Amino acid sequence: MLKILLVKMSSMGDLVHNLPVVTDIHAHYPDAVVDWVAEEAYVTIPALHPGVRCVIPIAWRRWRRHLGSRKTWHEMAEFHRQLKATGYDFVLDSQGLLKSALVGTMARGVLVGGDGKSIREPLASWFYRHRLPIARSRHVVDRCRAIASGVLNYAVETPPEYGIAASPLVAEWLPAVPYCVLMHAASRPEKLWQELHWINLGLYLKQNGLVAVLPWGSADERQRSQRLAQFLPGAVVPPLMDLATAAHFLAGSALVVGLDTGFTHFAAALGRPTIGIYCDSDSRQAAVLGHAFCASFGQSGEPPSYATVHEAVTRALAAAP
Repeated sequence: MLKILLVKMSSMGDLVHNLPVVTDIHAHYPDAVVDWVAEEAYVTIPALHPGVRCVIPIAWRRWRRHLGSRKTWHEMAEFHRQLKATGYDFVLDSQGLLKSALVGTMARGVLVGGDGKSIREPLASWFYRHRLPIARSRHVVDRCRAIASGVLNYAVETPPEYGIAASPLVAEWLPAVPYCVLMHAASRPEKLWQELHWINLGLYLKQNGLVAVLPWGSADERQRSQRLAQFLPGAVVPPLMDLATAAHFLAGSALVVGLDTGFTHFAAALGRPTIGIYCDSDSRQAAVLGHAFCASFGQSGEPPSYATVHEAVTRALAAAP
């Protein structure tokens, strides 16, 4: 029986992009055992895939701030024990960082990753037993899939299947009418889109029967959500959600328009019509992909115009069943 360990620890969008690897492996090796190492904050994502047997949580982001703590060293020892508990045929590092390669070396199995020209931190390739040449110009999902297909000797000939699903959220704060998600928050100011654009978009969606819901993850983002909501009739600023709740929330939406963040890619993976707005990243290499209507616009330093996004939203609404 083939046993595979996937090392893709963070961030949220990166884990979403790695989900089709699980589907691919099981399509070609139905009896395969697939485990996954993920940062503790994101374990919900691989756990949604029925093809993942076990998610091994790592808390490196937290551990590194408390290296003097006995509890930290106890947790690190337990993590190491879990990694060693299974002998794997292959350990697939699709993250391509020194930290992910070092984690991979702790597991029992042949460590595989991209070669020095294919990954973000070339030194990581020194730790791999198998190094695969993968063009960095390829879409990030394709690059993840290429790690597995390259070492397991199968062809990738189908669109990506994320393999996850969630039931729509039931909550008192949700609108009683169909809602759209406006994902205005991002990890860096450079990724933000003009607030006036969000307001105009929300008003247009309201005219088409969709109430805007404005999620947030920090105090600044909450203030922006509240500020935008003042101009959007019926708009909802939801409570802070954990990742499991967010999966159900996104699954129940009629449309998601968002910046290049993990939640936007998560929505596409959950099969929602999704439009990605890229203000400081590449809308081709990291375009949102999914079975429903998906479109991505913008480049680093060249955010899309309101007219461009408006037209895409119009097409998405026309394509809705």
